[in-house]
Amino acid sequence: MRPSRVGRNRSRRAASRPSAKRSLTEVTPVDSAQAVYTGGCQCGAVRFRAPGLLEASVCHCRMCQKAFGAYYAPLVSVEEATFRWTRGAPRRYASSNLVQRGFCADCGTPLTYESPQGLAIAAGAFDTPARLPPVIQYGTEAALPFVDALAQLPRRRSDDEAASAFMADIVSNQHPDHDT
Repeated sequence: MRPSRVGRNRSRRAASRPSAKRSLTEVTPVDSAQAVYTGGCQCGAVRFRAPGLLEASVCHCRMCQKAFGAYYAPLVSVEEATFRWTRGAPRRYASSNLVQRGFCADCGTPLTYESPQGLAIAAGAFDTPARLPPVIQYGTEAALPFVDALAQLPRRRSDDEAASAFMADIVSNQHPDHDT
């Protein structure tokens, strides 16, 4: 399902309002046509640059679930005219007659949703995904029944005592979240 550009005139900046709990729209510190976002795959073989006002969405359709190997696909619509691959390029798979999915051929990171309506990038591939909160959900008829309850599940940090021994042995091969 194609994420579209919605609500272009809305204001996402509400951080000055006092609130006990921040909403999704209050986490974006940059809301400017001059903003520049960067990102890439997990291994760093593919990197990109996306300037401008970007809008994120979540797609629940079954094709996106499969493509991302997840309960839903978080995607960010980008302006194709200004978007640039700065290192490498994704390999592509035609998931339908109209849509191609881009991914890193080296590490497998999902990167793109490409259709005649435009280009969207996997939200998790951005170096600072917290700057891109979703503004709409698509394919909600296929949303898994427990997705709305995920926030109520018990939470565990990766640095808690139970995980510390496992985490101490990890040597990350992940590319840093910035251009190198």
